[in-house]
Amino acid sequence: MSDVYRTVAESATAEFVVQGSEFLGHVRPVESVAAAESFVDTVREEYADATHNVPAYRVRTDDDGTEDHFLREYSSDDGEPSSSAGKPALNVLTQQDLENCAVVVTRYYGGTNLGVGGLVRAYSRAVKEAVEKAGVVEEQPHEQLQVTVEYDDSGTVRSILESEGYEFEADYAAAVSFDVRVPLADGEALRDRIRSATSDRADLE
Repeated sequence: MSDVYRTVAESATAEFVVQGSEFLGHVRPVESVAAAESFVDTVREEYADATHNVPAYRVRTDDDGTEDHFLREYSSDDGEPSSSAGKPALNVLTQQDLENCAVVVTRYYGGTNLGVGGLVRAYSRAVKEAVEKAGVVEEQPHEQLQVTVEYDDSGTVRSILESEGYEFEADYAAAVSFDVRVPLADGEALRDRIRSATSDRADLE
């Protein structure tokens, strides 16, 4: 599996109505299976009054303990006829070759049965439109790096992170900790650079 993958650029929701049934396609980029499941739970809670909340996701995972990534794919029909909802939603992600991406299609039943063909079309459309709205980007796998230093070294670490353009959050407490999002390929080099810049005083997790 190559290091660069396609995913959605941001969260988005697309809405439309088919024969009285309202469909809302929600999509979000996620970094892990846990994040995908948490997104599914959030949508289910927010739209608890809906007739169906159909989830699907494709997430890279290395939770088998090896360095190899494999794709965890999941979908559920959430009470719709078998293979009329979850699978079509997942198929759109597969066809567009999207990874680290979760979708939930919310349906409010409008009184008219759409039949399996109609459902397949509607659930596919909800995901396609949501993905279109979110936009597709190429990403590379990231990791979270925690750097904790004393105040004396915090300026040095901050300027390294800013010069490299990494996303980070800083927490100034008894010591200063930086939560940094680093591409996997750059992780080791960044650790070495911080160690040498702080004469090994930085605590790296």
